[in-house]
Parts: sequence; C-alpha cells; structure tokens
Amino acid sequence: MATDQQPAPRSTTSSDSHEAHQDPLFGGIGVALVTLFDDEGELLVEATAEHGAHLVELGVTGVLVAGTTGEASALDDDERARLIHELRSTLPPSIPIFAGTGQPSARAAVLTSKRAVDSGADALLVLSPPRSLDPRPYYEAILDACPTTPILAYHFPAASAPGLTVETLCSLPVVGSKDSSGDASRLLDEVQRFHGALYVGNPVLLALAGLLSIQGAILAVANLDPALCHLALNGDAQAQLAIAELHRATATGFPKAIKHELHLRFGTPTGVRLG
Repeated sequence: MATDQQPAPRSTTSSDSHEAHQDPLFGGIGVALVTLFDDEGELLVEATAEHGAHLVELGVTGVLVAGTTGEASALDDDERARLIHELRSTLPPSIPIFAGTGQPSARAAVLTSKRAVDSGADALLVLSPPRSLDPRPYYEAILDACPTTPILAYHFPAASAPGLTVETLCSLPVVGSKDSSGDASRLLDEVQRFHGALYVGNPVLLALAGLLSIQGAILAVANLDPALCHLALNGDAQAQLAIAELHRATATGFPKAIKHELHLRFGTPTGVRLG
C-alpha cells in the first residue's frame, strides 16, 4: 500500500447532502476501473476483480465500477451486477465500491441504480443526463429509489453534454461530485460554492486538487500507476507532468490505448467492446 501522506479532505457536510450516509466516501486516489474482456468481447468478471484487488494493493482507496473508463455503455445491467458483486466479494470491506449508473433517462437510471445497490455497491456515481437543462428531477428519482445509498453527481460534458453548471450542482440532492472536465477555473468555483465531497476525474488537475485539499480523485490512469497519482496529488511537480503525459497517451484511442498499456504493465487482456 502507498504510504504518501494524503491531503486532508474537505468537509462533506452539506444542507443538500445525504448526510447520514457518508462512510463510503474516501480520500486520496480512486480508480475508474477498466472492464476486462477477452478478444471476442466476452466479459471477464474474475479477471476484472483481480485487477481491482491488485490496484488496492498498490494504494487505491476507492473503486469505481462501470464508469466511462469501464465501457459502461457496452455493459448490460446483468453484467454490471456481476462485476459489482465479484468486486465487493474480492476487495477488503474498507475499500468502497462506487457503481456508475448514469443513463439517458431517469427511469433507466433508477433501474440500474437499484440493481447496483442490490449487488453490493456502496455508493453511486451518476452521470448527468444528456441534453438536460434541469437534471434535478433525474437525481431526485434516483434518491427516492435508493434513499440510503450515497449519490455523487458526475460532470463530464464530453461524454454527456451539457453536463452540470456549478449552480445546478449545488442544488442537487447529492453528497458529492466527480468533475472530469479538466477545467481548473471550474474546480476553483466548485471548491468555493459546493459543500459536498469533490473528486477530480482528469489527472491534469491532481496537483491543484491536492493544494485545495479536495476529497481526492477517481482516475482512469490509476489503473496504470496509482503511486504516481498519489505523488502528483501530494504536490510532486514531476509526477504531475508524468501523469499528464500518461493521460494524453492513453486518452487518445480510448479504450484500446489504455488496455494496451495495461497489458504491457500487468499482462491483462486487451479486449474491448467500444472502438
């Protein structure tokens, strides 16, 4: 396990937050876990869980299953449920499992979220709905369906436009947010105005995130080098530059590029369903 001192996390208390259920939130470096497939695109549940367990040994403190990096749009709810169940059975209880449950409609997101919770997810990461200017009813529907499970909003306009304005984020019934925009100005605004837990999803902002003492990060590149991510979060300038370079190299041609790099480092399968 990594021993680098982590920045003290911001308080997650918020008048709009699900305050009684914040234990699953973590500090430091979380991984947006890849989903492993064989060359024919068949899901490799046990191999994915083994990869997650290896990353925990390397210092990851939280695991996101079926997020954007996990090729969520290519998974059905049965496959998501199998992944969550296997990871929850494999990882130490102290490591929270976040399930990506965003869908184009509130109805679909509710069904996916309920199934994820029933399968063992400790918290939900919910991508904002596409083309929505008022996503609050969407998040309220998920909260009503999963009232005892912490919900994090997910701002990633490149994946689901228009995303969430900071003003909208502050009005949502969520305990935190992952911001994958890579926008430093927005992150500063969020720190000042949003009172839930904040996680960056773009590694180019790790050093800034550490300086601001936000909760942590949930990163694709943590599949490759959690220790380097920890160093960047703790203010190591050279680590920040190296992580930014790794991010650029693997984000182009996603998901094949990151699967290829993973294979070189850890010998994991290179199969993909997207791209």
